[in-house]
Formats: sequence, C-alpha cells, structure tokens
Amino acid sequence: MQFLDQKLDDYVVAHSENEPEVLYQLNRQTHIKVLQPRMLSGHFQGRVLSMLSHMIQPKNVLEIGTYTGYSALCFAEGLADGGCITTIDVNYELEDMVQEFIQKAGMQGKIKALIGDAMEIIPSLKEEYDLVFIDADKGNYVNYYNLVFDKVKKGGYIIADNVLWSGKVLEDYDKLDTDTQVIMDYNKMVQADERVQNVLFPIRDGLNIARKL
Repeated sequence: MQFLDQKLDDYVVAHSENEPEVLYQLNRQTHIKVLQPRMLSGHFQGRVLSMLSHMIQPKNVLEIGTYTGYSALCFAEGLADGGCITTIDVNYELEDMVQEFIQKAGMQGKIKALIGDAMEIIPSLKEEYDLVFIDADKGNYVNYYNLVFDKVKKGGYIIADNVLWSGKVLEDYDKLDTDTQVIMDYNKMVQADERVQNVLFPIRDGLNIARKL
C-alpha cells in the first residue's frame, strides 16, 4: 500500500528539509543491499524524527528496532549534550552496516547498538529515558510498551511506528492476522491509558506519540 499519492509524497519531500548526506547514502545502500527497504524510516519520516528530537532534546533515548540505523541517526541529531541512544535489534547480519554508518556520521560516542532479544535486554537496562521509539516486531508492541513504561521519565515520550499498518487497522479485527490485531490492541491500549497524553499522527505508516504525564 502506498502511504500517500506519489505526487503528493514527492511534494511533501520537496518541501521538507533535505536529509543529511550520510543519511542519503544510508538510504540508498539500504535499498540496494537489504531486503524490505520499506522498513526504513526514510527522508520525510526521518526529518520528522529529527525535529521531534530537537524539540525534546533527550538525554537518553531507547530505540527498539535498529534495522540499518537510519532512525537512530535522526534522533542523534537532537540529543542534549552528553546524550546517548541505546538501540536494540535481533538481526546481527546488519550489525556491520549499522556500525559503518554510525562511524560515518561521527556518532560512535552517542549511539550504542545492542544485538539481541529486546524482551530480554530491556529489563536489564538501568537508565531512565526521555524518549523511547518502538519499531520492531509488531507482535510485541504491547509487551514493549509495558516493559519500558516505568523506565520513561515523567514528561518523556513513547513513539511507536507503523501503527496504521498499511491501513489494515480499518479492517475486521476477527479476520486479521496476529500482528495487525496487536497493532490495533496497542492503539486501543494507549488511547485508554490515562497515564499519557497521546496523538496518532498519519505520518507515513502512522506514528503514535504518547507523552507520560
């Protein structure tokens, strides 16, 4: 499913900040070398994530789902002085590519990439986070939210990607696959959670942004 009409998408991109050269290179290399490049945040959404980071100026960021590192590099642009991003991914095959572009961007002192099962790693993390970005296996979205919630500072943010799931969230729940059902469960749960203020933004495949009260 095309997120926006292609001409409208092109217009949006043309009237948004250019992606930095290193991210342009990473974008191209992801499309050339990696399966499912659609998973990449990409130019427009990446600029949104960068702007959010500049607005929040987080000290500590937790990202669940590194992929090729594009979104982590976007968040790194707005880190507070001395800030750090911890990003987790289960796919060790992309580790070299991630590290290559972290170094190209000069962010090796700001981004710590961990390889492993986020469900096992998250409970061992001791930091409090200003921002958590959930963009990993959809079947664990609810679990990730519950795991990280107490680690998020008051006034901090939990951002979940792909919460429109190519429009499948509009279909009959009982006839849907498990991943889509969990995405719908996630959106419903966040909407009902009185501990947060939330807005679901129809940006690309959907960003659910929740601020902890």
